[in-house]
Amino acid sequence: MVATIPLFPLGTVLMPGASLPLHIFEPRYRQLTVDLVTGAVPDKEFGVVAVREGHDPDAHGLAALHPIGCTARLLDVRRLPDGRYDIVTSGARRFRLLEIDAEARPYLCGSVEFVPDDKETSESDDLTRMLARAARAAHRDYCATAWKNDDWSEPAREVPTAELAHVLVADCLLPLEDRQALLEQTCPVERLRMVRLLIARERGLLQQLRAVPTPMSTYAEPPGPN
Repeated sequence: MVATIPLFPLGTVLMPGASLPLHIFEPRYRQLTVDLVTGAVPDKEFGVVAVREGHDPDAHGLAALHPIGCTARLLDVRRLPDGRYDIVTSGARRFRLLEIDAEARPYLCGSVEFVPDDKETSESDDLTRMLARAARAAHRDYCATAWKNDDWSEPAREVPTAELAHVLVADCLLPLEDRQALLEQTCPVERLRMVRLLIARERGLLQQLRAVPTPMSTYAEPPGPN
């Protein structure tokens, strides 16, 4: 089923279940915030999609954006005296971006189809449990290296296996390309395998360099608003 949702292009990848606070200052996204709050946008949900490095969605359209994004569900809004907003959102559903409409609203909208996982994951499967334990261990090691003790916490044991990889990576500063690949992976078991390897690799780099990845766009011309 194809749906139409507002789009918020960003230089990051939102994962299902991850928290995403945003500071809203550009007029078109102020209008999006109003539409979310008033119900003009159903379910208080909009699409976050990562921008390809060196591209501008306003100039390059669909080619500027990665094909898979994640909806953000509005949780909290604080209006500032000058009309800006601070909002808190949470990642909800993956989608595939099919088309962009730059005319219907002040902000971009997209025709999307939602992307479920390929199949159910058995919580009792031996391979799944082994990969889940290994991924949790890699996450602990990474966070112990990267953060202070009060900057992170272990995911609850009740987190479903299908959601675990997305929850684990929320604490880890992975390059955008790796996060995008993880978002696009629709096999929960393969996702656990991927996240364990990616986190272990980044921990190794942290130990050797004491550094985290920075996109090249950091050193380029400042991007436009939002």
